[in-house]
Amino acid sequence: MTGQIAIIGAGPSGCFLAQALLKAQPDLRVDLIDRLPVPYGLVRYGVAADHQGTKGVTRQFARLFERQGARFFVNVSIGSDIGLEDLRGAYDAVVLAAGLSADRRLEIPGSDLPGVHGAGKLTRALYEHPEAEALPELGARPLIVGNGNVAIDLLRLLAKSPEELEGSDLGQGPTDWLAASGIEEITITGRSPAAAAKFDTVMIKELGKLADVSIRVIDAGESDDPDAQKKLAALNALEGGAGARRITFRFGLTPVAVEGSDRAAAVRFSTAQGEETLACTSVLTAIGFDTPGDLPRDALLREERDGGLAEGLYATGWFRRGPRGTIPDNRADARALAERILGALSPDPGKAGAGILAGLDEITDYDGWCRIDSAETANPPPGRCRAKITTREGMLGLARQEDTQ
Repeated sequence: MTGQIAIIGAGPSGCFLAQALLKAQPDLRVDLIDRLPVPYGLVRYGVAADHQGTKGVTRQFARLFERQGARFFVNVSIGSDIGLEDLRGAYDAVVLAAGLSADRRLEIPGSDLPGVHGAGKLTRALYEHPEAEALPELGARPLIVGNGNVAIDLLRLLAKSPEELEGSDLGQGPTDWLAASGIEEITITGRSPAAAAKFDTVMIKELGKLADVSIRVIDAGESDDPDAQKKLAALNALEGGAGARRITFRFGLTPVAVEGSDRAAAVRFSTAQGEETLACTSVLTAIGFDTPGDLPRDALLREERDGGLAEGLYATGWFRRGPRGTIPDNRADARALAERILGALSPDPGKAGAGILAGLDEITDYDGWCRIDSAETANPPPGRCRAKITTREGMLGLARQEDTQ
């Protein structure tokens, strides 16, 4: 009797784990379950629209369903459609790979003022997530708190001209929003010195290709560490330019309060020299992510032992280790977890597996995703590689077309 494993979350960490499990034991029954009608999670709705090379990992994920035998059950919400304990009773192992989608709050006075926006909330709107809020008004001088890769992605997109978005999958609405944004200056701030900033050097070098910007790097400092020196060299190489849109990097600034009467108008920072206040028209926070609350992550992780949360229950990716690491890091994490799961797996022929999902009316499958994918890529607008279906209803309508013919 082959084992039955359910993976909750069809993003990179879930897909990499399914790959590793099926490569090691091809006769396994591996089912990926996701609350959205489409797969690939972070790759579709988190990776920057102009990073199509990174998004290309979905081609290898497609082989999971087309060649390796993984199954895909989507538009299924754990907690409301089916309980976690019900899944654990139906499968030999259940893995939580749901990622982290809620913005970590900036816990300072004024952080709840209008005009303060989380990077995750903003990028979901830019990338047309079906549950996204409307794109906000940022004004002429947005200020970014945080300087990891998410912050740099956001900075780059806000600074690009419409022509520089050629070949991306940015939709018409977000494209028009960027073109009409009226942004004149973007300030990006970090708590740490530049040498300890969380961004990757390659991300900084990419900013050097922006066409119509001028860039200032203030107090980047020095370092004896060879890796930090490369980071500093890449930063300092950005200095200059005569473009209309100004970018300013600041380091060693710890936010103390967001100031403003009826909306964010400035951020007060603590510095090595005392305090400094920077005026702005909006505040974009890129300080990490947390669980949105549909799964009790904190309670589950208290019992974690090498990826195992309880008997037959595991976690992987950002859900387990927090918002750290890149998509390739998820691959290494998944391989190690697959080995542990298979080492402990004890198949029970009496378990229902995917049969427990049979009574859900709104469920769809991989064939449904293929119909959505075909519709999105069949005739994209000029300069774009895809035109995303932006609503859950629209996606489900396409996914079920075959059922109604």
